[in-house]
Amino acid sequence: MKNTAALVLSLALAGGTLLAQNATVHSVDAAAHPLFSKDLIGLPGKEVSMLTVEYPPGAKDPVHMHHAQAFLYVLEGSIVMQVKGGQPVTLVPGQTFYEGPDDVHIVGRNASSTVPAKFLVVFVKDKGAPILTPVN
Repeated sequence: MKNTAALVLSLALAGGTLLAQNATVHSVDAAAHPLFSKDLIGLPGKEVSMLTVEYPPGAKDPVHMHHAQAFLYVLEGSIVMQVKGGQPVTLVPGQTFYEGPDDVHIVGRNASSTVPAKFLVVFVKDKGAPILTPVN
């Protein structure tokens, strides 16, 4: 899935088996790797999904929303993140970033043109909802 414009990101849990569900992600040169999805106990209709994202040098995302609570943790390299109304922040390994369900993610990119970056994202979302929705 590396270096493609459309990535399968959305996950659903059906019959106890992790299944990939098609969702188009308009990410430029990013690779997303689904890791886990699970219904949340005590929160009917909600699930948690976990994935890693790799940004090659110079990679960036289009403007988008997640319609979820997104918790990001940088594993390697450095990335720049910004939601509408907020300031851009440059994050390095060990640092975190949060996006709320109504946030519009206007900047998501590798801060380096020479070094790849990798981060982990945990989403708390409506069961079966897509991980990413592009915003025009």
